[in-house]
Amino acid sequence: MRELAEQSNAWPFVEARKVLKRIGGKTPEKGYVLFQTGYGPSGLPHIGTFAEVLRTTMVRRAFETLSDIPTKLFAFSDDMDGMRGVPDNIPNKERLTEFLNFPLSSVPDPFGTNKSFAAHNNERLRAFLDEYGFEYTFVSATERYKSGQFDAALLKVLECYDAVQSIMLPTLGEERRKTYSPFLPVCAETGRVLQVPLVSRDVDAGTIVYQREDGKKVETLVTGGHCKLQWKPDWAMRWYALEVDYEMSGKDLIDSVKQSGRIVRALGGRPPESYTYELFLDENGEKISKSRGNGLTMEEWLAYAPKDTLSQFMFGKPTAAKRLHFDVIPKTVDEYLSQLSKFAEEDDTARLRNAVWHIHNGEPPQEDIPLSFNVLLNLASVCNTEDKAVLWGFIARYAPDASPEANKILDDLIDYAIRYYRDFVKPNKRYRAADERERNALEALIESLDALPAGASAEEAQNQVYEIGKRFEFDPLRDWFRALYEILFGQEQGPRLGSFIALYGIGETVTLIQRALAGEDLSAA
Repeated sequence: MRELAEQSNAWPFVEARKVLKRIGGKTPEKGYVLFQTGYGPSGLPHIGTFAEVLRTTMVRRAFETLSDIPTKLFAFSDDMDGMRGVPDNIPNKERLTEFLNFPLSSVPDPFGTNKSFAAHNNERLRAFLDEYGFEYTFVSATERYKSGQFDAALLKVLECYDAVQSIMLPTLGEERRKTYSPFLPVCAETGRVLQVPLVSRDVDAGTIVYQREDGKKVETLVTGGHCKLQWKPDWAMRWYALEVDYEMSGKDLIDSVKQSGRIVRALGGRPPESYTYELFLDENGEKISKSRGNGLTMEEWLAYAPKDTLSQFMFGKPTAAKRLHFDVIPKTVDEYLSQLSKFAEEDDTARLRNAVWHIHNGEPPQEDIPLSFNVLLNLASVCNTEDKAVLWGFIARYAPDASPEANKILDDLIDYAIRYYRDFVKPNKRYRAADERERNALEALIESLDALPAGASAEEAQNQVYEIGKRFEFDPLRDWFRALYEILFGQEQGPRLGSFIALYGIGETVTLIQRALAGEDLSAA
């Protein structure tokens, strides 16, 4: 498998080979290869945060297939960052306005469950990562700064102050350049993280002197949590201090990666290998944001689909922008089921390209799943039921060997399908009457289906649907299928009709068409 992995063009293996080349195939002096992901707990964890941990884990697992060198993954929380604004999607937000510019780890928890806002968000992130079974080490910026573990690196930044400024100042506006310093003192009197000009510095003493807004000059250590770094120098300092080997980031941080990379070189370190992924967009095509709370949350996705389907969504084309909304869930579920089905028949080379290899670390579950998620959705829709037993009644007739006990994945999918149908399909169903040509075609379809032998296959039913569409000259043919979906299902899209007819039953399908032609209300059970 290792030899095949060395040639695989699956993106996690491409990335893993970059890391292996970086270290020259040898164990680094620190004793392991370090993968890192960053999280800013200024808002609730969103699906993009999870995506970064998942994708980095996929690269890590690919690396472990290529090499026996030990690895670690740090999930780093920048929880000492000053709160610049109060997020929109939290309770009691008005109470937090007085804590603007306080370190997030010093801001009270608006949810009332933890000692700070950062602690609440960090806990939420860890709980989700733990539920997924990620192997990681959680690292808090506050703890690292205050414990002194970053002291040596902070003193190095102080020593290289002029070099850092020469990198950062050209990237700033004229007014910002006048007051910019990589060091952000934490005021001993107010507890706030201050953006103030630096008056002087003493490398030997490890101190800086800054001027407050009231004109008072204050001397403070840069170590021990008395100062925090601006985030780009902070990123570079973190790479330097921890000797990070790999970290990915979003497209919006391309320039930041370049600047932080230059800073870490100025400190005498080496930037990690990097990977730039595209951003997730909400239903309006806007970037999802922790503070705004737009886009899907992880919990929302998991309410309507198995957790492995979220991994499927994250695996595909990380460098392409993706619209992340509820309507992508059914398609993603079926993509996952398709990849799972293919895996058993694939050779090892193809398996290494298959998403489920990376989702399940080479050992995906084995189960024959005879129905797609879309077919289950439409079965619930046509039956107008939220009763799981009703759906299993149809499924047992279609696949006699299937059962809730023997087909756990399928049984779970039925629960998700019912929930998705109830919340998204049912409220938006819009049936329409058939026009004259469609009516004639539907009557002909009834005759064709009635003529099929008992136990006719899904393929035979599908062929009849095709033939009727061609006979009545629907051009393009998809107009015929769209008409069937709108008239029979109350929606513009639907399942592969042959599969649905075989599942629902030929007689039941004929009755459904007859009811539609008679003008009955199909939204009624």
